[in-house]
Formats: sequence, C-alpha cells, structure tokens
Amino acid sequence: MRADRLVATLLFLQTRGRVTAAEVAAELEVSVATARRDLEALSTAGIPIYPQPGRGGGWALVGGARTDLSGLTAAEAQALFLLLGPVATATPATKSALRKLLRALPQPFRTEAEAAAGAIVVDPARWGESDERPPTLVDELQRAVVRRRRVRFAYDRAGRRTERVVDPWGLVDKDGNWYLVAGTEHGQRTFRVDRIATLAITDEIAHRPEDFDLSTAWSEVVEEVERQRSALSATVLIQAALAPVLRKQQGRHCVLDGTTDDGRVRARVTAPTPLMIAQQLAGWGAALEVVEPESVRAELARLGAELVQRYRTTGR
Repeated sequence: MRADRLVATLLFLQTRGRVTAAEVAAELEVSVATARRDLEALSTAGIPIYPQPGRGGGWALVGGARTDLSGLTAAEAQALFLLLGPVATATPATKSALRKLLRALPQPFRTEAEAAAGAIVVDPARWGESDERPPTLVDELQRAVVRRRRVRFAYDRAGRRTERVVDPWGLVDKDGNWYLVAGTEHGQRTFRVDRIATLAITDEIAHRPEDFDLSTAWSEVVEEVERQRSALSATVLIQAALAPVLRKQQGRHCVLDGTTDDGRVRARVTAPTPLMIAQQLAGWGAALEVVEPESVRAELARLGAELVQRYRTTGR
C-alpha cells in the first residue's frame, strides 16, 4: 500500500538525512519513478523534504537526520496525516500502521494529527463527469475540520444563494468532486464544495459526535443517493465504439449488458425520472437508441420537438 511506502520513505529519510530516488527505490524495492513520486507527494503535502540539485544532491530532510517522528512540528504532523489518512483506510494492516505512527508523535500533536487522519475520504467511483481540479476552498476546509472550528459560507444551489453556518466533520474527494460532510441544526448534511461561494472560519468550536466515522457516514450518503438516482432505468443501444464513452460519462449509473446481433452494445442507464434520463441522453442523437421505457422515449421526442421548434430555419 502507498501509505506504508510513504511512512517508510519518511523514516528512511530521517535516518539518512539525504537520499536519492534510486536509494529509496533500492531500499523499498520499487521503481525509481515510484520512489520519486512518493518523495514529491511528501514534499507537496508540506513535509519539509526538498530536492537538492547538482552533484551529490538528492532529497534532503530540512533540519538534518531525525531518529523518530518526535522531530515533526504540529503543522508537519497534520500534513503527513492528511496525506496518509485517505489511503490508510483500505486494510486493517495499514490502519494498524497509522495507529502506531500516531503513538510515535509527541502528545500535544496527537489530537490534531488524529483529526487530520480522519478528515478526508477518497471515493474513486464517478457520479458522472468531474472537474478533477480541487476547489480552492479545500485547504481552508481541511484546516477547519482538523481544528474543529465552525465555518460560515454562502451556498449556491438551484439558482439561489443561502447563508450557512455548519460544523465541518470531514471532506470527501469523489473522483475529482469534493464534498463537505457537516453537522447543521437539521442534522448531518452534505455540501458540494464547488458550490460554496464564500467561506469564513469562525472561532467557535465545532461539535462532532464522538462516534462519528467519516467513511461510514459517506457510505450512507452514497447508498441514499444511489437509491434515489436508480429509481428508474432505461435500456439503450449504442454503437460499440461509443459504449465506453457513455459508461464513463454516466459513471456507476450505466451498466453495459452485452451486444446485439447488429453489433451494438446494450446498456442500462438509471436516474430518478424519465426527464432526467432523456436530458442525459438527448445529446447523443442517432448514435444511441432508447428501447424502453416508453416514458423516456416520449420525453426525448418532446425535447427533440422543442429543439426543432426553436432552432429550425425558414426560407433556406
């Protein structure tokens, strides 16, 4: 697991003080390219590791060699655990390694480092298209989650803006789209970070349930969203060359289901309503055929008639 490698790389640096990517690769039995990516990831996360150019260069840990994690500052410890947390939740072994690493920190740093480790969940499954560029507010929201401070923000949704004050509990990176899971006066709510227009971190302490687990909470959110979005399904036929594109566009809401005698691919697309399915598929034109249900076909016909009415030309 990458979490194990990142920890091992950091400890190797603390022992040697200065290393090359080739030396890390040999020590951890990985490729030089992998070792270089891990070193760059640690440096980008805020750990004081910097490349040293020229003869006798390599990667150096600023401040010299350290024998354990007690040399990390509070900010460095938080940066490390923000980086490791999302990738360390996959197996019991990596969770155990993270707990041991946490116990190696000085006592004053443990609370915020532990909060950083649980601040982010990475969910690689798509919900349609994603921007794949982290919103500029993610770093600020991370700090609010780790420091347990309430946030105030303006939120744009359905064409209107509202003011919100919430207790930030965690962030989720869902294949490029970021979501804030937070506590409100109405209970747990989820907000898309790219819809947050302005953000202010307050001095008020954020309240978070003692038994809250971000991974569990996000699983419940996904389950509810999937239940709503899968309320209706449509069977479509699409050219074989375009089937992977449709699958990527629709994410988990498109299941490819074999080929027909004429070489087209059969797929099942799901959404809450016939109109939403029609809106998602209308742009495909004749490259895609909806077989059923009739309600989706009717919505496509209606949308097509509206487009013809608006954009048809006369006298040409």
